[in-house]
Order: sequence, then C-alpha cells, then structure tokens
Amino acid sequence: MNISKIIPSAAFSEPWRQIPWGNNAETLQYVQEFQPGNEDLQHIRILLYGPIGAGKSSFINSVSSVMRRRMATPAIAASVVHAGHSFTKKFETHKIKKGRGGQKTHYPFVFNDIMGLEDGEGQGVRADDIKVALKGHMREGYMFNPVTPLTPESSGYNPSPSLDNKVHVLVCVLSANVAEVKESVIKKMADIREVASLLGIPQMAIISCIDQACEETEKDLKNVYKSKHLKKKMEEFSAAVGIPLNYIFPVKNYSEEIDLNDDVDALILSALKKMIDFGDDFTDK
Repeated sequence: MNISKIIPSAAFSEPWRQIPWGNNAETLQYVQEFQPGNEDLQHIRILLYGPIGAGKSSFINSVSSVMRRRMATPAIAASVVHAGHSFTKKFETHKIKKGRGGQKTHYPFVFNDIMGLEDGEGQGVRADDIKVALKGHMREGYMFNPVTPLTPESSGYNPSPSLDNKVHVLVCVLSANVAEVKESVIKKMADIREVASLLGIPQMAIISCIDQACEETEKDLKNVYKSKHLKKKMEEFSAAVGIPLNYIFPVKNYSEEIDLNDDVDALILSALKKMIDFGDDFTDK
C-alpha cells in the first residue's frame, strides 16, 4: 500500500494580522490630512537605517508614489548595490510634494535616508554618526565618511539643533530576501537602538522584498499575513534586533511596476500610518 507523504502547508488558513485590503481610501485620507499635534513642529522626521540594499531609498520612493497617486522618484535608489557597498553617500532630507502647479506644498512628514550599515569597521555608515543624526546634530548634505566620525569640530555638525532637526521616529529596514544579517551589523543596530531608547525615540521596522522571499506572496500579496515563512522571518528579525513583532511591518516596494497597485499601497500605507502616529505621540509629549 502506498502512503503519500503529507507536505505541510506553506500558509496559515487564516491571516494572523488583519489589514483592510481593497479599502485604502480611509488610511490614505488619514495620512493626507495629518498635521502634527505639536504646533511648534513643521514636520515629523523619520530616519531609516539598516544594512546595505535593504530598500531604504526604494521605500521613500514608494511612499512618494502612493501619496502623489503616480510613480515618483524623489530618492535615488540602486537596484543593485554598487560593488557591494551603500549607494547612499550623503545625509539628505526627502520631502513629499502634495498638490499641483502653483499650489505645491509638502506633507508634514519627511524621511532621512542614510548610508547603509556594512559588515566590519571602516565600511558603511558609522553607528556613531547615526547617533549624532538622532539628536539633530547632522547637517543637511553631510557626506558620510566610514573612517572618520562626525564631531562637533566638523563642518557638517549642527551645534544647535531645533525640534524639527531631531529624529522623531527611527525605522529599521531589513530585506526578507536576505538569508541572514551579519553579527557585526546586528551589533551596530543594537548600539543605535540603545541611544534611541535613551532619547525616548519610538522605533519600528519594515521588512521589504516580501514578494521575492516567499512563493505565497509572489503569487498574491494578500497572502503576506498567511505566509508561515514570512512570519518566521519577522519573528527572527524581532529576536535579532529587539523590536516587538507588532512594531514590524512587511512591505513590497515599487520596483518593476509602472502603475500603482492597491495591494502594494495597502501595506505601505499601513506602515506609514504607524510611523506618523508614533512620531506624533513622541513630539506631542
């Protein structure tokens, strides 16, 4: 008698986290109409950090596309990490336009992309430089130097940061399509998180490239919270970087598409809403 081998399902029968698929209008309106609770603040500043090639710049581009309702590219993103090193070389604030023609303004939240964390000393952004940026001491346009840290004597140092200069939300960006994150990079993340915690800065994470990491989400993005593989990945990331699972959000960045997609938008909006809510709570204290 032949006994067929039972292959465990790669997906849960029910999603372990709920998201309003097909109903982005309410979340989009919430984000579009957001204004900081602190009247002395012009914008919520969101700092993205993580390993090279994790999708930090691509996430900024994707948020801009969702908000502007068309494909937009405010931040240069490298589809391939150049020679194994970070594409981002300078500290730059990315604002997202709203309105058209003479009515153009910007949404009251901004992103800072930062040079990627790399394995070993003298490679990628220095953890000490990110700590300086958290406190608002890094000037716009500062060129990252993996060997020499930013100090109060440097021309790129801002000695008197305003509330707007300071970081209000710290977001770790990791790729679900990476087998593992090097121990030295995890250590740098832990150092950065410790400083942010002492400053009271809220922290969360986004997991990118979910369509490349799992057959279930490649077939249908709505399977993201049914995928056993992705949930395990998120749990591993949570344990490694110390960010609670409910503060980790899977996303797919726009990469090959030429038009917007409701399912891609849903995940991006879910993460973005939490970022501005966390930042607003922090700055309203």
